Parts: sequence; C-alpha cells; structure tokens
Amino acid sequence: MKRFWEQAAVQPVEQGWGIALDGRPLRLPGGTTLHLPSRPLAEAVAAEWDTAGGGKGNEMSMEEVPLTRLVGTAVDRIAPDPAPSAAAIAEYGESDLLCYRAEDRRLAAIQAENWQPILDWAALQHDAPLRVTTGIVHVGQSPDSLRALHAAVAAHSPFGLSALGIAVPAMGSLVLGLALSAGRIDVAEAHRLAMIDETYQESFWGTDSEAEARRVRIGADIALAARLLELSR
Repeated sequence: MKRFWEQAAVQPVEQGWGIALDGRPLRLPGGTTLHLPSRPLAEAVAAEWDTAGGGKGNEMSMEEVPLTRLVGTAVDRIAPDPAPSAAAIAEYGESDLLCYRAEDRRLAAIQAENWQPILDWAALQHDAPLRVTTGIVHVGQSPDSLRALHAAVAAHSPFGLSALGIAVPAMGSLVLGLALSAGRIDVAEAHRLAMIDETYQESFWGTDSEAEARRVRIGADIALAARLLELSR
C-alpha cells in the first residue's frame, strides 16, 4: 500500500488508546478502529506506522508493522471468542518439545540439563507434571496436567494469546511459551533452549544458510511475542 500520512500519533479514546494517522483513526483490514489497552503498546504500534515506508507517498508493506499484525489478530480474530485460540495453543502441551529426548546419550544429557528445570517449573507453577520419553514415539500426558496447562493458556488476554500463538509454534513447546510469558526465561534463553538440538548437530556438521535463516526467523518470532506480552500487561 502507499503511505498516505505524514505522522502517526497516540490518542486517548474511551476504550483505551488509539492510533491516529494525520488525525484519522487507524483501522484494521476488517474496518474495526484499533483500540489498545495500554499507552506503551499504542506508542509501539504508532512508532511502526511512523516509520513504515520511510515517508509519505512511498510504498509500505505489512511486514514493516509486525506488532500491528499481532494486535490486529488479537482484536479481530481472538477477542470475539478466545476459546478456540487457547485450545489450539494448549494442544502443543500434548507433544511438547521438552518431553522428547534424543537417543544420542550426549545430546540427551544436554537436553536433560537444560530442559528439565523448565519442566520442573511447569510442574510446580501450574501443577502440570509432564512425562518424558526417549525418541520420537508419542508419549501420552496426564489429562490433569493438560487441563492445567490449558487453564494457564486461557488465563491470557487476547493479546497474550496472539503472542503465544506465534511463540509456541516457533519453539515447538507450550512450556517454553508459558515460561517466557511468566518471565521465567527471557528471549535469548527461550531461543537457546528451543534450538538445542540444532546447535548440537551444527557442532558436528556445521551450519548452512537455510538452517541459519530458520534460526533467525524463530528468534524474531520469539522476540516479537515477548514484546507484545510485555507491552500488553
């Protein structure tokens, strides 16, 4: 789309905070006027639109406003009925990355050292102990644990669910997503823990451009999710 505005600014509205493009309210693709719950979140969204395209008359892409895309998902798709989104995210607890240890003993030891403390945290914090197995054959989890994890996900706001909706699939781990949301781990640690298998293999075989691009994408998704979680509190 072509940038038609000079300046994006935050303005108070009855429902919280809005974004104005040269005085006109920012609307989502569905036509909804965007209202946000916190001024810091609104300021971050406005900053995206203030720089997108580089100036009035230039072409811009929605790739330049990733935070806007996430909050738009929260407002338009999740907020009307959060239950399906919460259920879809919670399903990752049924096959969480942290529960599957390698048959390679050296890698399994690294996984146990790094992943088990996070599983222990989930067991204590959410009353959700998870079973661990070796190999890739599915291991069933306790229904009580899965219900507890679902409740932890469902306790998030639509904005939190939107953030978890990109972080959890990127990492392949609901537990890591909940730990990130709770502040138990930061972005760098979440990324490191999610990439342990890849890092181990690269220590033997080296890396390639495709693997590196995937690593960067995952890191960017985790960072964006963490930013939305923080700004929407």
